[in-house]
Amino acid sequence: MSDTNDDLRAILLEQVERLLADRSGPDLLRAVERGEWPEALWAEAEALGLPLALAPEAMGGAGLGWEDAAAVWQVIGRHAAPLPLAESMAAAALLAAGGIAPPAGFIGLALPGEPVTWGRRAQNVAATAGDTVSLHAAGSLAWKQERNLIARVPADRAALDAPVATGTLPPGFGNEAALLAGALLHAALIAGALESVLAMTVEYANTRKQFGRPIGGFQAVQQLLAQAAGEVAAAGVAAANAGRAAARRGLAGAAFEIASAKVVAGEAAGRVAAIAHQVHAAIGFTDEHQLHLYTRRLWSWRDACGAERVWARRIGHAALARGGAALWPDLTAREEGNIPA
Repeated sequence: MSDTNDDLRAILLEQVERLLADRSGPDLLRAVERGEWPEALWAEAEALGLPLALAPEAMGGAGLGWEDAAAVWQVIGRHAAPLPLAESMAAAALLAAGGIAPPAGFIGLALPGEPVTWGRRAQNVAATAGDTVSLHAAGSLAWKQERNLIARVPADRAALDAPVATGTLPPGFGNEAALLAGALLHAALIAGALESVLAMTVEYANTRKQFGRPIGGFQAVQQLLAQAAGEVAAAGVAAANAGRAAARRGLAGAAFEIASAKVVAGEAAGRVAAIAHQVHAAIGFTDEHQLHLYTRRLWSWRDACGAERVWARRIGHAALARGGAALWPDLTAREEGNIPA
């Protein structure tokens, strides 16, 4: 990546961090869980050009790539931001790749077999089928309202009608572009949210006292926190590596890294959430405490676009098809771009 793009990404990450630190938080999360659309936060995100950031400049975007997207999505996850910005960014990227200028406003992302997050508020919906990407006017769709029972985020299903526009994705996107993009974004969201869960758990352990001293001073608790820290680090590295691979080789070429990131992040979500609630004890489950606002999203994102067993099976099948002798060469050759057929 060029120094110019590095600078642009740094500026973008700073803007997203500042926006979410100032405007997002537990109160807004709870409001969204009551079904309130975060109008003001979305308007500010749109004013910063975030929904179209992955589209090329000629289409009104910033021309950022998947590596940049993964970094932004980790920031969004770190704040458990209650708006479908990651999905809209991915949808715009897929449309632009197919030669369709992404329209302004919230673009819902139709993922295989899953409802569209906040579909009822989308202006448009992007979907893929094989190497075709299509744009649909959301206002003409008959939405059936659902609700993510774990994260409590509104979601809706609709049978997609005749598209407003269609395009053909480049070869690097493969025949599962939306699924791979969805898996990447959810792995990155998990990685970011895990950072916040670890931080609040460490803070609680250092302030909650038992037997006259903070519980973080007990060796058993320290061991739990160390385990959690290792899981958080692994998820962050896996998500960043998947974004970097997608930027270099396209979504299809990074299928292994994306699958691995979804497995690592999903496993980390389960383990870190369990440790966090063990350290917090009963208070972490109360409505007043913010921990469950994050852990419920972790559990939801873990299942989205396929839980870790789904992606682990895909990795296993691919390895078996190549044969045991090819496993180590396949793994070590990936960074150099010598990807096996």
